[in-house]
Amino acid sequence: MAQKVAKAGVKKEKGYLYFVDKNGDISRAQMARGGKKGGRAQKVTKVGVKKESGYLYFVDKNGDVSRAKMARGRR
Repeated sequence: MAQKVAKAGVKKEKGYLYFVDKNGDISRAQMARGGKKGGRAQKVTKVGVKKESGYLYFVDKNGDVSRAKMARGRR
């Protein structure tokens, strides 16, 4: 299960991929559709989350930063 790390309340727009960048902030990039290339990433909100190793950080459906433990070594 995921746990909420920081509240940001970002309103997501259709056609964009939202992610937590290497600085721990929320960024977005335009998705590639039907032969059109995707866009460059642009910063949406400065959050400054300190990332821990072994966790996957993502923007949840409420627009907040959450994390989930990564599955390693399954068979």
